[in-house]
Amino acid sequence: MKKLINYLTVSVLMTLMFSCQEDELIVPYGAGEPHIEVVKVPTASLFGDSLQYTVNVSDKSIDLSTLKVQLLFSDEVVAEQTLRTKSAGEYSGKLFVPFLKNIPNGTGMLKFTLENIQMVKTTEEKVVNISRPDFPYINLISEGGKTYKMLKVSANKYQVTDEFPMKAAAYIEAPAVGAFGNKIQFGWENKSIIQGVNAVIPFSNSFDGRYTISFNTLTYESAPFIRYAINDTDMEMIADDLYSVDLTVGKDEELVLSDIPGIKGWWIDQDYIRQDGDKYYSKVISGKYRFIADVAKKFIKVEALNGSDPAVLNPDGTGAIWIIGEGIGKPSVADNQVGWDPGKAICMAPIGEKKYQVTVVAGQTINATNINFKFFHQKNWGGEYKNTELTTNSDIILVGDGTNGRDPGNLGLVAGKTLTVGSTYVFLVDLSEGNNKAKLTVTKQ
Repeated sequence: MKKLINYLTVSVLMTLMFSCQEDELIVPYGAGEPHIEVVKVPTASLFGDSLQYTVNVSDKSIDLSTLKVQLLFSDEVVAEQTLRTKSAGEYSGKLFVPFLKNIPNGTGMLKFTLENIQMVKTTEEKVVNISRPDFPYINLISEGGKTYKMLKVSANKYQVTDEFPMKAAAYIEAPAVGAFGNKIQFGWENKSIIQGVNAVIPFSNSFDGRYTISFNTLTYESAPFIRYAINDTDMEMIADDLYSVDLTVGKDEELVLSDIPGIKGWWIDQDYIRQDGDKYYSKVISGKYRFIADVAKKFIKVEALNGSDPAVLNPDGTGAIWIIGEGIGKPSVADNQVGWDPGKAICMAPIGEKKYQVTVVAGQTINATNINFKFFHQKNWGGEYKNTELTTNSDIILVGDGTNGRDPGNLGLVAGKTLTVGSTYVFLVDLSEGNNKAKLTVTKQ
């Protein structure tokens, strides 16, 4: 029995010793004392520069995990990086100071946060004075790769005067400034200038030739940009050389087009807009319309809308009628024929009483000797007028029936007839008796 007791005593003691050894290996959650010693950090820096830092990190008893370095402006983190710190020692790095719009000279806070594997943290903070770099110059880099040096003319403002095309797409690049400076690029995104991209900025002028391009590195204000607007409402660029704005206008309401450069030399759709001297007025019924400025063709096009979508022909005869086909185009059939492209469809002007018209000039906006277009219920394929719903008494224009040289509903010229070059013709579709009893009249003015 004594031997058995001694054996049990030894076993218990060994178990207790083993347990104690295990306890020494297991560290309670939240233990440790991480410590940061900031060895090197600048007291001043520049926007667009990089802050170089060196720190010593340690913990008396626990392995370290990470060191997070953050730069804060007004308590907002604007840059950060995280370093793995598996062991105590010295760590160095560089933190980019972002170049931001409309941020004046001031102070930033450099915050160091050290964390060990038990998620115990400690922080150190250092104030850094940050100012905007005084660039000696900046570069304007054209879409073709040519570089123009923009010189400083006042605080943060740079400009260059040279021979430029009317559209001078380019991005801007500032040189690296400071001990660890970086080049800063300014480009175009979401219809505005931002830093960090080199997508070209659509600088534009009203003429080719010698003019000035300017840029402010603080406010990002730049020039020139030609403004296209109607009724003091800016048009938005929808494609290269195309701008548009959606407006609700009333019949005979004055339209202010003076914000479109050189408007007096533009071709304006007179089915929609009446000109009286230097003033312009809406000719169509009250409603919502999309005004499209084609800068390349110097052409104002108008389309009826339903909400923000192109209008369609409604069951009651209101809405819109569209023209798709050959032999017609504005401002010139030679340069802008509609053809069988629904995207180029012409919206007939709604003049009231369920009547729609398009005015054309033979040899200019309509082919004098050959036409082949038709009327549609929408700006796309689908509902269309055929000879069973459309009739005409014209002795010049026929409605195709499939046997007279045109497909059902397609318009053509009567055999042996042509339009008189230079003469104006008004095509009017009357739906007052119903959508399926449309009447086309063609009047020579």
